[in-house]
Formats: sequence, C-alpha cells, structure tokens
Amino acid sequence: MSASANGGTTEKTYFEQQRELLIGDVATSLENVLQNINKLNRSLEGVIAVGNEFSQVEGLWSQFENVMSKQPEKEDSKDAKEGAADGSNQQ
Repeated sequence: MSASANGGTTEKTYFEQQRELLIGDVATSLENVLQNINKLNRSLEGVIAVGNEFSQVEGLWSQFENVMSKQPEKEDSKDAKEGAADGSNQQ
C-alpha cells in the first residue's frame, strides 16, 4: 500500500527523491545552455555587424583589383602590337 492511502501523508521513495534531484539538475543545466546560446547568438550578431561595416571597403578593393588586373592585359596587347609593327618595320 502507498503512503497516501495510509493517512494522506506522501513520503517519497528514494527513487522519486533522486529523480526530482536529477530533473532539477537537468533543468538548471538546460537553463545554462540556453543562456550560453543566447550569449553566442549576440556575439555572432556583433561579428556579423562588424563584417558588414567592411562590405563597402571590400567592394572598393574588388573594383581596384579588377581594374589593376585588366590594365596590364591592355598594355601587353598594345606592346605586342607595337612590337609587331616595329619588327615589321625593322626587317
């Protein structure tokens, strides 16, 4: 018979006490995990915000890189044409 049937007092068994302690520990741990995930989320948002501040600078450098990579090709082709013209004039 259970303790509640004997007189209304509810004594918990050792298993029930340990289960409640473990459930409390799990709840506390999950709360800590949630807090740490929120901190991580805020940190990631900060990193993304800083990264977004550099997007215009990155775009400018990309344009500069594209211009600089195209410039030598044009000069090389001009030099090749001039060299071919000079070579034909020298012969």
